[in-house]
Amino acid sequence: MNESVRNEIIRLTQQGLSQRRIAQRLQVSRDTVRRIVRQVTAARTEGGAAAAPEPRARPRRCLDPFDAVIQHLLGRFPDLTARRLWEELRQRGFTGSYPTVWRRLQELRPAPAQRPVVRFETAPGAQAQMDYATYTIAFTEAGPRRVQLFSYLLGYSRRQYLHFVERQDFDTTVRQHLAAFSHLGGVAATCLYDNFKVVVQGYEDDEPIYNPRFLAFATHYGFRPWACRPRRPQTKGKVERPFHYAETSLLCGREFRTLSHLNEVTAWWLANVADVRVHGETKERPLDRHAAERAYLLPLPAQPYALAQVVYRHVSAEGLVSWHGNGYSVPWRWIGRLLAVRITAEEVIVYGPQLEEVARHRLLPASSPGQRSIQPEHQPQPNERLRRSTLEERFSELGPLGARFLAGLVQVQRCGWDQAQRLLGLLTVYRRTDVAAALERAVRFGAFSLTAVQRILAASARPKPVLEVLADEERRRLEPLLLDNPVPPRPLQDYQHLCSEGASDGATTRTTDHPGPDTRATDSGGPPPAAAGGSGGPESGRER
Repeated sequence: MNESVRNEIIRLTQQGLSQRRIAQRLQVSRDTVRRIVRQVTAARTEGGAAAAPEPRARPRRCLDPFDAVIQHLLGRFPDLTARRLWEELRQRGFTGSYPTVWRRLQELRPAPAQRPVVRFETAPGAQAQMDYATYTIAFTEAGPRRVQLFSYLLGYSRRQYLHFVERQDFDTTVRQHLAAFSHLGGVAATCLYDNFKVVVQGYEDDEPIYNPRFLAFATHYGFRPWACRPRRPQTKGKVERPFHYAETSLLCGREFRTLSHLNEVTAWWLANVADVRVHGETKERPLDRHAAERAYLLPLPAQPYALAQVVYRHVSAEGLVSWHGNGYSVPWRWIGRLLAVRITAEEVIVYGPQLEEVARHRLLPASSPGQRSIQPEHQPQPNERLRRSTLEERFSELGPLGARFLAGLVQVQRCGWDQAQRLLGLLTVYRRTDVAAALERAVRFGAFSLTAVQRILAASARPKPVLEVLADEERRRLEPLLLDNPVPPRPLQDYQHLCSEGASDGATTRTTDHPGPDTRATDSGGPPPAAAGGSGGPESGRER
């Protein structure tokens, strides 16, 4: 009998409740209530010796005749399960239930007692712990949404940084680390982590293989990431337990309009509740202990870690580049081109083929895909002459028949210029040579329409792979730089003075009428002159 139940029975008895009412309220039998009252009454009147009830004899049970069989099976198979034991006993005439066998097996083979977890404390600035927790918040304006709570906690002072985010990817995790470092005024020497992919890629011979990108981030700030053993949350108990405190103190009993409003309330709660409470373990306020710990934290570098991500995206027929399901407009003349896109914490920046900036947008939330950020200046302008000249320039890049197809398309189709603009979007899917060949075939058969070109490409071409797209765009970007001012080869007469200088220094030089690798020979008295076709310039003859 649980001691708390015994205490409740006596307390209700002293309040005057009947034994029937007590049994109903506590979900026990009236005999149990009567026995507890009698024992406690006897202990009060007769002394402490009468308080302990006499052990009752174990009643004979249906498994008693099979004790020898059970002991024999357990001796041969120590890991025998209750289900297999029940099946074996039924073959020997046992008619009882499976729970009966399970309870007997628990008595004969009790579960091993767990080793106690020893709480340890760390020195100031020595250790931090980081983790995520997932919640579904019913926002009053945005509706129910699944969010992630990022937590970074200093082991000595117990002061922590909390922030709700939309995902647990690499960029979000690193950005939240930067915010935590700024909030706490420094970095702990070691940080404990779970084995999620942002930090740990896998294991080899029971040793964690850390993500190289995350290691580069940790190296920039000088701390050491430490992956905890799998399925052992006690290692990070200091950061695991505060999640329950945040649930009961921060989230419980409050309503939040949006994710930004939730983070505003979280920042207020950290400053006015969590940081100024007396911690149950340290018996001090986290804010006070952090003031003493701050001097031991690693200082922040002068330059923060460069986190901006650069990707390549095709410009769709609508003049948009995509990132996390949202569209961002670029000038429409870049339709069909592959452009570099730089994503920061707040912005999306698009660059042209020569790496000049062509568009800049505010980053849309990834949790609400399908949104578009369109700037009016990126759309086709009312100046129809400028629009048509731009299309003629783009079609002339597709070969000699590109301009001819455009002329026929405008002549035959009522909305020929609009179809020409949408046709450039095919360059995002097919190779430029395939599109040019499709235009040539369309001109040959007089099929001047966007639909005809799409049918030709679907029948004769295959979509281009991403690596080939990147190689083509890089080659197209470098060709003007390499061919604008080529360096011609220099004649051999320009190097004749080197031979004369060598002869004046006492070196014997012989030349022939046929230039080549054997046109000059030197004796062992001096260094060889620079070769006329060498690639090293003045340093090609430097001693190595």
